[in-house]
Amino acid sequence: MGDSKVWVSELNARREIRSPFPKTKVHFYDTTLRDGEQTVGVVFSPQQKLEIARQLDEMGVSRIEAGFARVSPEDAEAIELIRKANLRAEVWGFSRAAKEDLRELLSLELRASVVEAPTSDLKLKAYGMSREDMLKRVVDAVSYARQNGIRVAFFAVDGTRTDLDVLQQTYLAALEAGASEVVVADTLGACGPEAAEFLVSQVCSWIGAGTPVHWHGHNDFGLATACAVAAVRGGASWIQGTMNGMGERAGNADIGEIALALRCLYEVPAVLDLGKTREVSQLVARAAGYTLDAWKPLVGENLFVRESGAVASQFHIPEAIEPYSSELVNARRKLVLGKKSGLDSIDRISKELGLSVSAERRGAILAEVKKRATLKRGILTNQEFLEILTQLAPSTTH
Repeated sequence: MGDSKVWVSELNARREIRSPFPKTKVHFYDTTLRDGEQTVGVVFSPQQKLEIARQLDEMGVSRIEAGFARVSPEDAEAIELIRKANLRAEVWGFSRAAKEDLRELLSLELRASVVEAPTSDLKLKAYGMSREDMLKRVVDAVSYARQNGIRVAFFAVDGTRTDLDVLQQTYLAALEAGASEVVVADTLGACGPEAAEFLVSQVCSWIGAGTPVHWHGHNDFGLATACAVAAVRGGASWIQGTMNGMGERAGNADIGEIALALRCLYEVPAVLDLGKTREVSQLVARAAGYTLDAWKPLVGENLFVRESGAVASQFHIPEAIEPYSSELVNARRKLVLGKKSGLDSIDRISKELGLSVSAERRGAILAEVKKRATLKRGILTNQEFLEILTQLAPSTTH
């Protein structure tokens, strides 16, 4: 690949295995403050939402969905705080296809919003609504928004399980009523990547090249990132998702992961500052009160930490053991000592501490490191390593 900080397989670029991506930038519409807050047990305060919005803005998110105004007074307060923060990102609201929701947005002086309506037969049955009723609600709500100066991206709930003719009719009706963009929503994460690409390409053919298409996916089968990438290949120029992939059930698509994959694997210009992603990820996790998996792509704390002795021997050549540079995401590389360490680990960490271990002492020191790490069921701290050196090689620590 052309980027000197990216060391992925050259097979990714072979024409035999990939269709070309549209030559357009991909922007991110972040819904951490609305769909992300739907994570069970998570409640952000208005001040937390404001701080998260500011950090998302610094990270280069193009649009921030500030909340669902009719949910609670706190959501309305958060929207007002964010709207007045003079962010570079566009501030968007969220509304059902209901005039009452839209009036709330108008009172908060929001002039852009997703407007959603269920479109699949399963969802319509659950709501006790006919297709005709749904279509009328969509047209009435979008028309009302347009008449009152609200820019609309129409969001078809459970779109990936909707009859294609019904979906086409609904999108075209929403656009005719005044919507300027459409959202293809895989509400239950029920699509594979091939289906996501197909559906987005179909929608693009229905509505024409001048209308932006969003992809909104969920991670119920662990494929949210793959589906988002496929949606971009199909023609989506906006990806909706959350920080850390938080959300209901298995969560939403993770915007950081998607940006990383698009840029590193497919050389697609994704508008997001990867160097700030880990910092914002930690902020959101703290505010939400959960701990991220240490092995989570892009933001996990273990991604550039090495314990294995075999890997430690290659540590001086990052591209031999990593697919992209830690510098790309502003992370720190380091070695640690544990059960799986080797002699090279002893040498390198001793050197980092400004110490030199003689060749004849290394074996005994490594054995003690492995023993203590096994008993501890974890890695050793530098202090614990120094204690071993003091015990087995006292002259080393002087």
